[in-house]
Amino acid sequence: MSENHKGKSIAYKWVALFNVTLASLMGSINGSIILISLPAIFKGIKMNPMAPGAFQYLLWLLMGFGLVTATLLLTIGRLADMYGRVKLFRLGFLIFAIGSTLLYLTPGTGNAGALELVLFRLIQAVGSAFTIANGSAIITDAFPVSERGKALGINMVAFMSGQFIGLLLGGVLATYNWRYVFLVNIPFAVLGTVWSYWKMKDISFRASRTSLDIVGNLLFVGGLTSLLIGVTYALMPYEHNGITDAMGWNNPWVMTVLGIGIALLIAFPFVESKVKNPMFKLEFFKIRAFAYGCLASFTAAIARGGAMFMLILLLQGIWLPLHGYRFEETPLWAGIYMLPMTLGFMIMGPISGMLSDKYGPRWIATIGMTIVTFAFIGLSLLPYNFDYWELGILIFFMGIGNGMFASPNSSSIMNSVPPQNRGVASGMLSTLANSANTLSMSVFFTVVIVGIQKAFPGAVKASLSSFGSEQVIPAVQQLASYLASMSPTNALFSAFLGYNPMDSVLSSMNSSIVGSIPQQIVTTLTSNYWFPQTLQQAFMPALRISFIIGAVLCGIAAVLSAMRGQRYVYEAHSSVSNVNKGDLATVEETHS
Repeated sequence: MSENHKGKSIAYKWVALFNVTLASLMGSINGSIILISLPAIFKGIKMNPMAPGAFQYLLWLLMGFGLVTATLLLTIGRLADMYGRVKLFRLGFLIFAIGSTLLYLTPGTGNAGALELVLFRLIQAVGSAFTIANGSAIITDAFPVSERGKALGINMVAFMSGQFIGLLLGGVLATYNWRYVFLVNIPFAVLGTVWSYWKMKDISFRASRTSLDIVGNLLFVGGLTSLLIGVTYALMPYEHNGITDAMGWNNPWVMTVLGIGIALLIAFPFVESKVKNPMFKLEFFKIRAFAYGCLASFTAAIARGGAMFMLILLLQGIWLPLHGYRFEETPLWAGIYMLPMTLGFMIMGPISGMLSDKYGPRWIATIGMTIVTFAFIGLSLLPYNFDYWELGILIFFMGIGNGMFASPNSSSIMNSVPPQNRGVASGMLSTLANSANTLSMSVFFTVVIVGIQKAFPGAVKASLSSFGSEQVIPAVQQLASYLASMSPTNALFSAFLGYNPMDSVLSSMNSSIVGSIPQQIVTTLTSNYWFPQTLQQAFMPALRISFIIGAVLCGIAAVLSAMRGQRYVYEAHSSVSNVNKGDLATVEETHS
């Protein structure tokens, strides 16, 4: 039976879209809900996130999920093409449910509890990888060419909505019990598991069940894992010979792991070009729509991921405290103030999908990325004490631009490949996007930390000089020296987690020194405004550089998008009869 007949049935296409959208919603809620809940989670397991050694757990909770997902997507996509996308999609829901349940039941406290949270979250990531790798392919299989952009747009709107819903849920649930943050995932995961086993079926053509490319898998997973672990640990402070560097780029272990990762990834395409059944379909990059679509997506993801995290740091660490919000409230309000971006995407996501179905994706996606470019330029011009409406307008148009780009770009890529290879194509696209997000965090965070490290000591001394009477000069000078040596990473992440860094700084100093500082000065130092006002002097110049980098990358992505050429749909250029018969398996007619 032809794909056109089976895959486009009116009832089934909506079943498929519902299940994939549920997975997207679940995954995005899971990603944002933990951001807002980290202070409550660390408090619940009786661990100070700013204590020595705690930062590695914090970083793994934030970035480990994306690292595991990125390394598995390509392999899962290839397996899905051979054994059935829906089978692996169902398995993903089940694994995610198990991981969420384990997180809810986490028994340990302190370091043991933090390690358990990291491990259980990695199990969640495995389940998420199974759903992400197959979601776009399942939608593409189920919908006709004329409706794919709209369907993918709806799915992406659900993903963006989930990010905002997660922030609100996390802010509410964490006030009652940190475990509820993980409990909320379980109903979604159970519903998705039951519904997908009951209603979903494999309708696509299968690639033949050839032997797996073991060498290619080992090179790719080993290389990407080494690279992403290296850039993750490069964000951590590095202690050596009594000296503490703000970041770990000078750490020999980090350099070794990065070198191994780069070497393995360089070897990967050479091996893939020689093996009979490669996991990475290099020939897809001969398809213009696929090649330029993937490159545009990768470049745009590098621009978005880290730069958006820096924008959240700006809100939480500087703008919100200076406007009267308590530090512990800033994570929730930062999410609320980012709502215009979500609204922009929600408005434009489905519309751009329908427009691309009618007029083609090339110029819609290109215009979208151009809008994002100018939005980044606008962000780079903001002062630290901006009026909110200025930020709101800029991020609204950033959401509009991303909404115009995302759905047309994805449908362009998925339409360009043979039906039996959509799993590996979806895996390739998702791998590039997830890897770009992790690399983006490293790039932008490094730019900002280096900038703060250079300018922060001077900013501290200038701010403290106003307190310099004869009686308190010695104590203030010691405080200035202590603050100047403070890790910029700890300073930023304390603000990100909703902590006032000055509280922990003063509590860790010699009590006699702190006692010699007049109470009025201590009150000023621990207020909502002193540290943000001081930090912004060092933070804002570095932040502007990161936004300019984001603008340049999005400009490049816009050019790459325009180079994809005219609309290309594989089904319009190749009939099923022309597909290599040895590369197809029997299409399943019934539930499997």
